[in-house]
Amino acid sequence: MHQGYDLIGDIHGCGETLIELLEQLGYSKRNGVYQHARRKAIFVGDLVDRGPNIRLACHIVRDMVENGYADMVMGNHEYNLMTYLTPAPAGMRQPYLREHTPRNTRIVEQTLEQFANHQSELDEFLGWFLERPLYLELDHFRVVHACWDQAMIDEFVARYGGNQIHRDMLVESVDTGTFLYQFLDRTLRGTSLKLPDGRSMTASDGFVRQFFRTKFWETEPHHYNDVIFQPDPLPEDLQYRLLEEHEKRQLLFYGPDEKPLFIGHYWMSGIPAPLGHNIACLDYSAVKYGRLVAYRMDTEHHLQPSKFAWVRVEKHER
Repeated sequence: MHQGYDLIGDIHGCGETLIELLEQLGYSKRNGVYQHARRKAIFVGDLVDRGPNIRLACHIVRDMVENGYADMVMGNHEYNLMTYLTPAPAGMRQPYLREHTPRNTRIVEQTLEQFANHQSELDEFLGWFLERPLYLELDHFRVVHACWDQAMIDEFVARYGGNQIHRDMLVESVDTGTFLYQFLDRTLRGTSLKLPDGRSMTASDGFVRQFFRTKFWETEPHHYNDVIFQPDPLPEDLQYRLLEEHEKRQLLFYGPDEKPLFIGHYWMSGIPAPLGHNIACLDYSAVKYGRLVAYRMDTEHHLQPSKFAWVRVEKHER
């Protein structure tokens, strides 16, 4: 019986660092599978893309999940990879569900390169990714890749049942006019606000964006800077721009009385710590030579800084 859980952040192909973190947490490899006698790991998604050991990370996590020593929720990178490689039905404008633009191709290129000589293996992982839950709710905490929106979760369950998508839902999921698209965008990518006056900003990864990611737990936000939640700052003249009422209505609020929530996705930096007493982000930019982070969850209702664990990702990971 599991007596505790270890929530682990976005790996992005840092497979060697994952082994180091698991061993630091007391997991050992027995019969080819990393396991702990009293604890269970839960991964917040984004195993794939960018890093040097994507196949290794995928095998470690899948073996743990399949043998009952871990769970994993889907990340936006697993979803994007599936739609990038799924042929579109007749009548769609592009040959694949996710367009093969230079931007989209750049994101998945490391995954495709590392699986280039292992096509059947990649196909197996694509099927396995599709089976991952979109969110998990346990007795005393919740897990989702980017954002927990209870109203949207309730509607998803009412429409589709369960906490998963299926292959026959993929076409609907890329149609921006559907509830399913909006739900996956919220769950896997989080909340955002559009920059005013047609403005755009170039992020540190070189991508040009017209939106900025926002907090979904801020109690009384007034300015843009109160809600921005991403590594790249806003242009200086927008940082203290007042939120308009229609923008405030777009913001979500995960209240302080809700269960502890674990997320990934947001490329944080520095020393890991809770965002609030009941929210922790576990993505500390591992693949950018940051930290691969875990939180050791037991029965607490208020998250504690002392329960984070991490491994610095060294530049020598090959």
